[in-house]
Amino acid sequence: MENLYLHHVLHSLAIAKIIPLNRGTIVLDAGTGGGFPGIPLSIYFPEVKFILADSIAKKIKVVDAVIKSLGLTNCETRTERVEKLSDRVDFVTVRAVTSIATLVKWTSKNIIPGGTHDLKNGLIALKGGELEDELGPLKATATVFHLGDFFTETFFETKKLVHIPVNPTMNS
Repeated sequence: MENLYLHHVLHSLAIAKIIPLNRGTIVLDAGTGGGFPGIPLSIYFPEVKFILADSIAKKIKVVDAVIKSLGLTNCETRTERVEKLSDRVDFVTVRAVTSIATLVKWTSKNIIPGGTHDLKNGLIALKGGELEDELGPLKATATVFHLGDFFTETFFETKKLVHIPVNPTMNS
């Protein structure tokens, strides 16, 4: 896999630059694919629980093997579509899964309102390109962080982290 460290590991760890996760936090990595951002974050934050979910069993089988080989004890996996998960978490992380509006619709039921971090519990999406249209009505509550402000590599020039706090009415 070309540029594994830069395009996958470091990109995943950009979340840690924006939001240091407290001990006891629970994070759902929705559509984890090959385990990004969940596995790098679980190494960086050993006192945080990570649930890595993907609907494709073959991907979860690989993720399970990586978790086992690294000896990670703070990770669990789920072979399930994210919209069907019932886990309750502080944050949902995603990378290149679907539109932000769809992600909010699918995951707001899983996010516990409030929180103890600088940013309220919610969705954390790693995205690229222009987001104005994609955010639509959510732009009023979204905070967009430009990753180029935190990293010097040209890869990050168009990369962003979007945080959308959960609204208690989203969970009804």
